[in-house]
Amino acid sequence: MARRAGAVAAGALATVAIVAMALAVLAVAFCGQGPQAPAGTEAGTGLLKLLGIEPSAESIDYVLTKTQFQLHTLLTEQRHPKTWPLGERVREDTLAGLRMLSAVDEDVRAKVDELAAAPGELERAARAVEAAILGGRKIYVYGCGATGRLAKQMESAFWRPFWRRVKADGRAWRKVEGRVGAGIEESLVGEMTGADRALISSLEGFEDLLLIGKLQLEDRGVRQGDVVICVTEGGETSSVIGTALAALEQWKADPGYDPARSRESLYFVYNNPDDRLLPFERSRRVIDEPGITKINLTTGPQAITGSTRMQATTIETFVVASVVETAVERVLAKALGPGEMERLGFGGRARRTDAAADVAARLRRFGEALDGVKAALPELAALTEIEAAAYAAGRFSTYYAERGLITVFIDSTERSPTFRLFPLDTVREPARKCWIQVWTKAGTAEEAWRAFLGRPFRGLAAERYRGPFETEVGDPYLRRAALESLKKAGDEQAELYDFSLAEANTAGRGPKKGDLVVLVAVTPEEGELGRAGSSFARVLELAGDGGADAAVVLVTDRAGKAVPALVERVRSGWKSRYGRLVVVPVAVAAEGDAFGIRQQMAAKMLLNAHSTAVMAKLGKVVGNTMTNVSPSNLKLIGRATFLIQSHVNDALGTAAWVKAHGRREPVTYGEANAVLYDAIAYLRDKPAEAGQTAEVAFSIIRILESLRQKRGVPREEALALVKSPGLSPYLSSLR
Repeated sequence: MARRAGAVAAGALATVAIVAMALAVLAVAFCGQGPQAPAGTEAGTGLLKLLGIEPSAESIDYVLTKTQFQLHTLLTEQRHPKTWPLGERVREDTLAGLRMLSAVDEDVRAKVDELAAAPGELERAARAVEAAILGGRKIYVYGCGATGRLAKQMESAFWRPFWRRVKADGRAWRKVEGRVGAGIEESLVGEMTGADRALISSLEGFEDLLLIGKLQLEDRGVRQGDVVICVTEGGETSSVIGTALAALEQWKADPGYDPARSRESLYFVYNNPDDRLLPFERSRRVIDEPGITKINLTTGPQAITGSTRMQATTIETFVVASVVETAVERVLAKALGPGEMERLGFGGRARRTDAAADVAARLRRFGEALDGVKAALPELAALTEIEAAAYAAGRFSTYYAERGLITVFIDSTERSPTFRLFPLDTVREPARKCWIQVWTKAGTAEEAWRAFLGRPFRGLAAERYRGPFETEVGDPYLRRAALESLKKAGDEQAELYDFSLAEANTAGRGPKKGDLVVLVAVTPEEGELGRAGSSFARVLELAGDGGADAAVVLVTDRAGKAVPALVERVRSGWKSRYGRLVVVPVAVAAEGDAFGIRQQMAAKMLLNAHSTAVMAKLGKVVGNTMTNVSPSNLKLIGRATFLIQSHVNDALGTAAWVKAHGRREPVTYGEANAVLYDAIAYLRDKPAEAGQTAEVAFSIIRILESLRQKRGVPREEALALVKSPGLSPYLSSLR
């Protein structure tokens, strides 16, 4: 009895000690009050009191228990030295800003050349994909966010269109059908966290769960022996790691498990140095795992801090697609002659040997895409200025594409979380709210999804996922978010979005005076632009009739004098009383690239630079930091917190601030996080008034203005300052 009483007493003392420790941590995290405050400084304990903020339970939970999602030490989260003054440079000189952005893509070229010199792991992956094709097994490419869209692109822009082309070549198809099977189009599955609905916008709570990666792997029927390629921009995405570990468990269930065999089929592709990732337990589980092949594609910081949709996803898309294309070429070269291979797009170099297809040779041609983009920047600058001016005047844009649809769609949708914009409008919106809409050649919404995906829309069946979410997700915040997002992830979501040329779109949401229409054409679509009755011609005519400005981005394999002639032909067909026309030719050779990877990469890099520069011109970029990021998952909450803390402390440390207001103890991470969560709650409750207001900008201005005035500035007053003059001019006024 005495022993038991002693144990209870010890337990009680331990509990008291834990509580005391937690309170001490809270005091430091949220108050910034250490044992001794620096002499001559204003104590930091008063910030939250000044603002009238009590840290929410969710903020306290994040600071104390979500340290594994506070990722500001990662290389991809650092500021790139080449783009440090990006926001200001773009506003002063659009072309100079675009060149600054494009200069960071040289990091991709350098890394790709390095990989080409030592392609061992990539060759292993190519052999695995080749064996899967010949063995009737699946190739499962999985990602989240930008890399999830990469996975969709693998399936819907590269794999399916290519095999449809092979089947259309009856002579070639008869020779290869017996080797690859009639259902070869279904063999590569590109999946993303949240399935097809997540293409539109993020589904909160999903990304942060290892569990959903496992569930989707099972849902798509992936089995031991299938090739699984998991792609994560930073190397720390929970859902992607969950996929890799679930695939590994299938192998480990075999009594004769051998890691040497599983790593022939399992691949983890990422973009941060291992030593930066090892402190994060979930990343360490994969990096230290001998049964998974790691493909590290680190290029360095992104052009916009943390914006891994740019260089990280560029290199991952190019490398993974090159691996798959190499494997396909090797399979076909065993059955087809040089003429047939050339007809399918592999070029005259193809021969009947395995050596005909070489991963390294493909990698070395990345520079052709980048050089084409760099040469097009002067023309692109004019488009960037027109689009930024349209949004500044309260107008809208319409993007149209066919072969380039997925690349265009990805850039369009990724603007929303990156720059805190409204996501794509649903058909239920009575009037346009999102700045951008995307159209393609289709008569109905269902046809548009098929044109986009190459198959019917594929969502998540709630009955399959709800039970595991309810019983296996221990964190109450993540469980609640995941269950809420599950309501928006089913097949029925397809009906909410219409990208077709149906009359409801062209008449009800068509271009008007002051709007912008952008057509993106990719080889061999050059001829469609001038062909009467083509969809390209129809959309260009709609722009002219409506008085909108128009632009044509031509990603073409034509060279020399053929390019100016093509541009002139496009110009000659433009008829408008009011609108201007900009033509942006991007010359990239298509020879030897059956999937069209290089041209799609050129379109991606061009559009990424363009959309980033547009937002910078609108004041949505401060320096090269993502101050308008939408804090929609744990990683982005961490990034948003760090941005608030960094920008506030940078301002407090300037000579101008110290002279005017004296020295002050730096704002702590916990304080910044408490203010962020308060901003999230406030803006969530005022959607009409807040509009596209960024929580980060709102929090920075509210903190600094309160400290400047030595009073708690009301939220409404801070919101007014965010709207005018905006964060960048506000920070400039303090210097």
